[in-house]
Amino acid sequence: MKTEVKALVVGGGAVGTGIAYHLAKRGWDTMLLERDELTSGSTWHAAGLLPLFNMGYATTHIHKYSVDFYKSLEAETGLDAGFFVVGNLRMAQTQERMDEYMLYSTTAETAGVYHEFLSPAEIKDRWPLVRTEDLKGALFHPQDGYINPADVTMAMAKGARQRGVTIERKWQVDGYRWMGDHWRVSVTRMEDRGGNLLPTEDREVIRAEHVVTATGNHAQRTAKLLGIKIPAIPVEHQYIVTEQDPALVQWRSTNPQHPVLRDADAKWYVREERGGWILGPYERNAPARFEYGVPESFRADLFPLDLDRIEVEYMSMIHRLPSSETVGLKDDYNGPICYTPDGNPLVGPAPGLRNMWLAEGFSFGITAAGGTGHYLAQMMVDGEAEIDMASLDPKRFGNWMTTEYAARKNEEAYEHVFILHHPDEERPACRPLRTSPAYDRQKSRGAQFGQVNGWERPIYFGPLDAPEGFDHDTRSFRRGGWWQYAVDEAKAIRETVGMIDATAFAKHRVKGPGATAFLDWFTTNKLPKVGRINLTYALTDAGTTRTEYTIVRLAEDDYYLVSAGAWADYDGDFLRKSVEDMEPTFGRIEVQDVTTQWGVFALAGPNSRALLSAVIKDADPESALSNKRFPWLSARRIELGMCPVQAIRVAYTGELGWELHHPIEMQNYLFDLLMKAGEAHGLKLVGARAQNWLRQEKSYRAFGNELGRDATPLEADLPRFVDQEKDFRGKAAMQALGIRSKCVTVLIDGPADADPWGREALYTEGGEKIGRLTSGGYSVAFGKSIGMGYIRPDLAVPGTKLKVRMFRELFDAVVTEDSPYDPTNARIRQDG
Repeated sequence: MKTEVKALVVGGGAVGTGIAYHLAKRGWDTMLLERDELTSGSTWHAAGLLPLFNMGYATTHIHKYSVDFYKSLEAETGLDAGFFVVGNLRMAQTQERMDEYMLYSTTAETAGVYHEFLSPAEIKDRWPLVRTEDLKGALFHPQDGYINPADVTMAMAKGARQRGVTIERKWQVDGYRWMGDHWRVSVTRMEDRGGNLLPTEDREVIRAEHVVTATGNHAQRTAKLLGIKIPAIPVEHQYIVTEQDPALVQWRSTNPQHPVLRDADAKWYVREERGGWILGPYERNAPARFEYGVPESFRADLFPLDLDRIEVEYMSMIHRLPSSETVGLKDDYNGPICYTPDGNPLVGPAPGLRNMWLAEGFSFGITAAGGTGHYLAQMMVDGEAEIDMASLDPKRFGNWMTTEYAARKNEEAYEHVFILHHPDEERPACRPLRTSPAYDRQKSRGAQFGQVNGWERPIYFGPLDAPEGFDHDTRSFRRGGWWQYAVDEAKAIRETVGMIDATAFAKHRVKGPGATAFLDWFTTNKLPKVGRINLTYALTDAGTTRTEYTIVRLAEDDYYLVSAGAWADYDGDFLRKSVEDMEPTFGRIEVQDVTTQWGVFALAGPNSRALLSAVIKDADPESALSNKRFPWLSARRIELGMCPVQAIRVAYTGELGWELHHPIEMQNYLFDLLMKAGEAHGLKLVGARAQNWLRQEKSYRAFGNELGRDATPLEADLPRFVDQEKDFRGKAAMQALGIRSKCVTVLIDGPADADPWGREALYTEGGEKIGRLTSGGYSVAFGKSIGMGYIRPDLAVPGTKLKVRMFRELFDAVVTEDSPYDPTNARIRQDG
């Protein structure tokens, strides 16, 4: 066995072999360890489906790469990967399901995934075994199908070996130790004894510069060894194999293989298997397993069946394929498949650790294996992938997460595989959990909540007497039942005053003798003076946007950093690691995560100054909030009633406003004070959806939408926040990238009952695809749809006419000037 490598991959399933292959392809000396045999985890009992369908931009690219890559493996390795390109027919029983497919269609277009729409008559004509009279239509991917999981894994393993990868089976990792520039990985040889896999006395230590864990069902053991949390826990998945269906056999005598069928409204997939059918349901009440680790006695094993749990799905298969009613069952499987709380895998750097990479939590591991290897290798070798992988980053789940939370949310994610994926979906399991003190007060006033990083955050305020399930019933792929509530909230901020609970913001304190020099290097903009604020960006080493910060300078070497609430641990990990790297250069730097110490209310609108003036305690309350004493983009310590507040004069909505950062234990006092005073000024509580629309009217970019690791701040068209006269992290790389595409704001004459969601493809008037939206919504100022996105730089000129794809039609759009609402910021700067 080799004892020194550049990269060590732990786990010999499809994902691990895919990663080892692609690291070797990039020239890295790589070894793969498997504690048992290759494919002995979930890979061996996977159904092998390769669905291109995915609502996420990054995951769509990953799946597409895999499907294309698997088709090339036989030519390279001589091994048949077992890929049957039979197509994938995704059926819809309702118009709402067709709306989902049409929204997906625009995402697929942006990623170059070919697909077709079929009518019920076209389905019946091509595949007469399918009952179609109760269908609205279907989405068809002719280029995917299914693959033999063991065959494709072995083909990738052979390809990896051909590229120099050493693959060692029957070696278990027992410990990881970081030595400052490499990992010491302790391993033990395993052997079969009476059907059990047991450790021997044969042990080694491997020196590896980088380690990738792809341990599948064993992720909890990996987490314990690394001392971190990995919310990847398996859930039971059953599927059954039928005897031969004579009608299918007859049809196959003159036809190619039947496509994979997905009846999403019935929650199952079906594919052909040797003249019979495989039925795989995603039913309710499938339990999580191995919450604290896989038993030593569990190898390539299965769980007892619970066929009663899938009876409804089985009967619906008979309805959809009537010929299957008299066919007997031949085989059945109930095995573990790993999930995460949002159903997406964990791919990227491990929290708090150096050169440790996670590839865990794959519920569609066969589909994702090749693409994960490709893009993770880019991250490891080049520093970043060509697509933004933040949506899959392991740090998107905070350290507050527990085993119980992960297990219950993973069960929910399994059940939701075929649930309608509304863009305004908010899943209910394990909620509420993280709540600000004013949660109950807001709920009693009609708040409907969404969850961001575990926090309950108002997304809109519905009727006071809203019944249970009100928000669920308002969801839509078009303008949902919540839409008018958000319109009224947006108008309140434009016309009177609104208050938004922004407590979920991530907040870090950075101070010490080295803080100023560090932040000057760490971020792109000039640092603010004491008592002032600025908007700035931290870049990746590849020159793209890693984090957006509002920086408040409290003292010469004392800073308060505010960033997006959804990315608190993601931002904090990057900040702490950067401080650790640069402290020897800049001097002592202290970093504190103070997120839970401070609540935040954002007060905005033309009446916001008058409202605050009514409650501020100051020697001269009439001037305390004036431009002279409290100018725009400044911070002041003020007192509102008996509550001390760090107030920041900034508003993400583009109106006169302040962020009120307050001790979280005083939040209810402050809430009551502002609500009472607000009665005289038209105060309205406002949720995140209205805020999202308003910020687009101001062309304010959002991290995770317009800002991410696939574009620079210059491509986001934010040169005013980049001081190219100073040196900062990623500067040279940013300049070398140039302007590959450019962020613009567009106004859209869309359908009367729908707005874009920020996933739609953009075209020229002549029909050439030239970009995509990253945000979308409705503008109360302009009375039409609005969106932001990236297009070819030569077209990023105000007045350029474009087309936006929505519901399979092209609608007119025009590029506007930046900040189409109040472009001179006169309303924000208003004195009083």
